[in-house]
Amino acid sequence: MTQKEEQKLNNLYMQCLTELSSIGIDMSNKELVGTVDIKLTTRASKRYGCCKQENPDKSYKIVTKRGRQRIIKYEKFQNHHIEISNWVMKLNDDIIKNTIMHELIHCIPFCNNHGSEFKKYANYINQRLGYHITTKGNIEEDYKASKLDYHEEENYKYKIMCKNCGQVIYRKRFNPNLIKRYRCGKCKGKLELVEIK
Repeated sequence: MTQKEEQKLNNLYMQCLTELSSIGIDMSNKELVGTVDIKLTTRASKRYGCCKQENPDKSYKIVTKRGRQRIIKYEKFQNHHIEISNWVMKLNDDIIKNTIMHELIHCIPFCNNHGSEFKKYANYINQRLGYHITTKGNIEEDYKASKLDYHEEENYKYKIMCKNCGQVIYRKRFNPNLIKRYRCGKCKGKLELVEIK
């Protein structure tokens, strides 16, 4: 990653904060949101980004029971570290900003998953600012929208093919049980490992 990409990310991040502020979502409100920082990462090859959270607010603690287990969940955190995958920076600015907005929503209390509160904020931002925030991105569509060639196999080491219909499945890791126990999702044909990078 280059300094130019980092600068571009920071500029787009500031634009997102300004736009959110214009519709009444103040991400600089430390009392409500806490602190937020953003950086590029090279670790994730398929993920657009993530929001890592630290220092849970104890007053937002929810305890649920599942059988004998107690599950503790926090709905608000004091520190948020947004990471945007380096490959996303190749895409159009509107797609990068869409990714940043998605991760910023996770910083809002009760939005650290893709539940109803997350969807409520995403819909509000989509309607007011013209974004297309969803719970999951489509890499192939975003590459096409950015007029870039997309080759799914570049991100994977293993290629598995259906012997019957020819459907191809790519995997980062290979488990021999995949071709022994599973069948093609389209035609139920047998699978075989055809290529290892």
